[in-house]
Amino acid sequence: MATRNWIPVRGAQGTHSRQAHADMPAGTFEREISKEGFFGPAAFLHHPRPPTGWTRFEGPLRPRAFDLSRLNEPQASPWEAPVVLHNGATEIRFWKLDQAMPGLARNADGDQLLFVHQGAGDLFCDYGRIAFDAGDYLYLPRGTMWRLAPTEPCAILTIQATNSHFTLPEKGLLGPHAIFDPALLDTPVMDEAFRDHQAQDDETSVAIKKRGQVSTVTYPYNPLDAVGWHGELAPVRLNVRHIRPVASHRYHLPPSAHTTFLADRFVVCTFAPRPFETDPGALKVPFFHNNDDYDEVLFYHAGDFFS
Repeated sequence: MATRNWIPVRGAQGTHSRQAHADMPAGTFEREISKEGFFGPAAFLHHPRPPTGWTRFEGPLRPRAFDLSRLNEPQASPWEAPVVLHNGATEIRFWKLDQAMPGLARNADGDQLLFVHQGAGDLFCDYGRIAFDAGDYLYLPRGTMWRLAPTEPCAILTIQATNSHFTLPEKGLLGPHAIFDPALLDTPVMDEAFRDHQAQDDETSVAIKKRGQVSTVTYPYNPLDAVGWHGELAPVRLNVRHIRPVASHRYHLPPSAHTTFLADRFVVCTFAPRPFETDPGALKVPFFHNNDDYDEVLFYHAGDFFS
């Protein structure tokens, strides 16, 4: 996040707590108003009634629940998968795939993140092969050519960083190995399975998405023909099982503490299982908040969650 010289305020009025998300005055509900999601300055108001105690909510801002399980038609290309949500910063699709992609895909609109909700198989790309399983994040740098070859039917959430990049969050005082060690980021391998894929040297099409439109480039051979690579940029795999969430028994941490990937105008968080707070004064459920600078989207993968 960019450094900003926020307007300096240190104030308090009426009946209030001296610690955010803890020791609330009896009979009150806390509501947070903040800047830049949970990264900027914030105020905490105390109300005698729940801030979500409305009886009607009309208009485009009303909360929505999307039943993605109803999107069951398999698509051969990620660019044919339905767009569920989008804005100027991102594009989110839900993709069903039950057989190997006949061609390759390439995203020229931004970095791509594939989250494997269900299924397993192999990702073949410029850099080699990565096996994938349910719960995997697959990060694809902008411009990578790739295809998936499932070994069982897949359901995949795709997240695009439009005209941007995915990076890792700064972990500050926790140190670089907290939450997950960067050593857990697996990169593709040019193994025998990849060389067998290269041997399938038939005419191959590449569906390239740029400015939201798809162009098709056809090669008289398989363009995943690199024999080696080196450098500081490559696809990576990270499974949610490897994420060790930060927990605090005395203070309910904001969603930003669970950030897995950063883009210029959004973050991707992973809410992995963790113990409840045990301090009697600490809030134990997500706090009411006006997150007006960000839209919020929750995707339910496994387990029980509330919000």
